[in-house]
Amino acid sequence: MNWDDLRIFLTVSRSSRLDRASALLKQDATTISRRIRRLEHDLGQTLFERTRRGHVLTDQGEALARQIEDIESVAVKIQALAGQDRTVAGKIRLGVTEGFGTQFIAPALSRFANAWPAIEIDLIALSGFLSVPKREVDMSILLTRPKAGRLKVRKLTDYSLKLYAHRDYLRTHPDIAETRDLEHHTLIGYVDDLIYSPQLRYFEDILPGFSPRLCSPSILAQLELTRSGSGLCILPKFMGEAHPELEVVLPGQVSVTRSFWLVTHQDVQDFVRVRHLSDFLFDIVSKERDRLL
Repeated sequence: MNWDDLRIFLTVSRSSRLDRASALLKQDATTISRRIRRLEHDLGQTLFERTRRGHVLTDQGEALARQIEDIESVAVKIQALAGQDRTVAGKIRLGVTEGFGTQFIAPALSRFANAWPAIEIDLIALSGFLSVPKREVDMSILLTRPKAGRLKVRKLTDYSLKLYAHRDYLRTHPDIAETRDLEHHTLIGYVDDLIYSPQLRYFEDILPGFSPRLCSPSILAQLELTRSGSGLCILPKFMGEAHPELEVVLPGQVSVTRSFWLVTHQDVQDFVRVRHLSDFLFDIVSKERDRLL
């Protein structure tokens, strides 16, 4: 048994799936599985139950994970006391929703990289979330405020969403003067059983009785469907207004406001590099408020 095996075990316990752990560790899934079995043999314990949902921790596995996390937390604090943070270097893994990450954060990160060239950023922009409590990421921008965990939570910003369509679509389809006119149009939205946050169930809130006919779990795919003239879609303002060919439909009747929450693990919240990134995120949303609301 060695620390590398324990690190692999902890990564699998946090991700629950070998393919995700393989991507995080940049190791072959077969190798990871073999090393987990070796660790179980060395300890004489079964650490995971192998299920269709992935690798689920047993009671022994949960106890080991807690012990390793305690060791990891102490090591992090020792590094800070040793002055490692004063070099303002190191890596930060930031998880963020797909649309906000690609359309808003990514274009701004060059400014941060120029200001802090020794800080490495892993920007994980997905249709879903990686877990801060499980340490899959150091920081995450979420749609819902978490209620538990060793976390520092701050509201980053509100943002608005509106109904958009390509101007050519509007010119070649029946007029839309009120919401009931949408019955004669194609709506674009999320795949219902793949929605990863209740905050994304826009149609239930602002267009009750309507459901999308063209669906994708990806907001970027929904944007491209809208830009191609396939139908109407509820999009964040920072995405819709970036494309002049898109027009707001029923602006006085269809509008919703949501929030982004910045969540940081307590073990890293005092790191200088983490504070710099946090300050940068609050700065860009403050300076570009018009794009959001």
